[in-house]
Amino acid sequence: MTALLKLEGLTKAYPGVVANDDVSFEIRKGEVHALLGENGAGKSTLVKMIYGLVKPDRGQMEFDGVPFAPVEPRAARATGVAMVFQHFSLFEALDVAENVALGMENPPSQRELAARIREVSEAYGLPLDPHRTVGDLSAGERQRVEIIRCLLQDPKLLIMDEPTSVLTPQEVEILFQTLRKLQSEGTSILYISHKLEEIRALCDGATVLRLGKVVGRCDPREKSAAELAEMMVGSKLQPPIRDAHEPGDVVLEVSNLSQASHSAFGTALKDISFTVRAGEVLGIGGVAGNGQDELLSALSGESPAARHAVKIGGEEIGHMGPNQRRQIAVLAAPEERLGHAAAPGMSLTENALLTGAVRQGLTKNGFLKWGDTRAFAELIIKEFDVRTPGPENAARSLSGGNLQKFVIGREVLQRPEVLVVNQPTWGVDASAAAAIRQSILDLAEAGAAIVVISQDLDELMEISDRFAALNEGRMSKPQPARGLTMEEIGLMMGGAHDMEVAS
Repeated sequence: MTALLKLEGLTKAYPGVVANDDVSFEIRKGEVHALLGENGAGKSTLVKMIYGLVKPDRGQMEFDGVPFAPVEPRAARATGVAMVFQHFSLFEALDVAENVALGMENPPSQRELAARIREVSEAYGLPLDPHRTVGDLSAGERQRVEIIRCLLQDPKLLIMDEPTSVLTPQEVEILFQTLRKLQSEGTSILYISHKLEEIRALCDGATVLRLGKVVGRCDPREKSAAELAEMMVGSKLQPPIRDAHEPGDVVLEVSNLSQASHSAFGTALKDISFTVRAGEVLGIGGVAGNGQDELLSALSGESPAARHAVKIGGEEIGHMGPNQRRQIAVLAAPEERLGHAAAPGMSLTENALLTGAVRQGLTKNGFLKWGDTRAFAELIIKEFDVRTPGPENAARSLSGGNLQKFVIGREVLQRPEVLVVNQPTWGVDASAAAAIRQSILDLAEAGAAIVVISQDLDELMEISDRFAALNEGRMSKPQPARGLTMEEIGLMMGGAHDMEVAS
């Protein structure tokens, strides 16, 4: 197969960091090519240069035998490059067809576009109703909108950044069938994912980046997931270690929690009850959009509930706000790291202050203790290996995975007695994911009661003592995680709320 895209010596530097350093590789026509690397390795900057969002300092590209230097995404799309971003760029109040039209240079009439969406989506096994409001769609269906928007451009190269992070196993298989069909028709795919088993199952070739440089190339089908991870980080990957211990007394008790969503397109919580003991990890799974954000808000105090609905050590705290809960060592890390867990334009020092002021004593008599705050930010950066030039860098300057490490580290290092996290390893590499999971297990071993909400079932099975599932705002009865089969988990995620699992 001949090369579709060639990169030669691409280099891009920002103040304090070289994001890409003399990067060269090629993607062949009809190839699914993986771009691998740990957080901060330079993957995002590289694909932004290909898509015309960033201009390289040095180097050149060639697309289908012709020099290629897009000055904006519109030029990249006109050449035949399409991209599905990790974070959806959709307007929830508009319908599918209206969202698709916004991404087109010269959209046809709504009737013609709706017919085209139906035709293309059904042809590729991703059926969509063009008249449904995006806010009513599941995460998997929203991703279909992004993909169909790209496919309507008839791309020669499709770039996919962490495309399965919010999908169920069934949706992942449907996506893979679509990608294989595109490949059979001659479309090239540049695939970025930290899920290495997916890379092994889907991709023909892989380029590995480390600290902005190409450090290896391979056929991922000939490597194990552990070998791929070691190529990325340059050392042997250590899986999380869990010490056997008996949980203590009940710390967190949730009773008959029912609450409307703060979002017009959210999911109301319906009569949720569970307990978490000291030293225990309760894993909560489910497809995105089934009440995960609402549950975290209720437990963190962002959406105060009925006084009796949430108790800590027998004390009713449902009415308390976030800072009151932090005072009694109840901490939380939401899913949306940029804008919710962290303020994009603020420095890491300032973001450390946002949730650390109470527990870390970062204020005195109404004044901020900047020296202590900076020291706390530096501790987070050091302990959680956050790749950044320093604590004065803005949160938005970090890669998604590095910001995730900072957000989780900020809460873990405050020694919570109760920690609630949503998607703790979303978008982080295998090494960082193992480190984050280990920090959660260490916290549990120290006696904290922990609730982990995640769509990564492998993650939940690895760290959870008990497992429950959210479906349309209702939660299944928590079951011992050990011994649960994927079939049983699927039933729980599908709404079998009162299912009893034989021990």
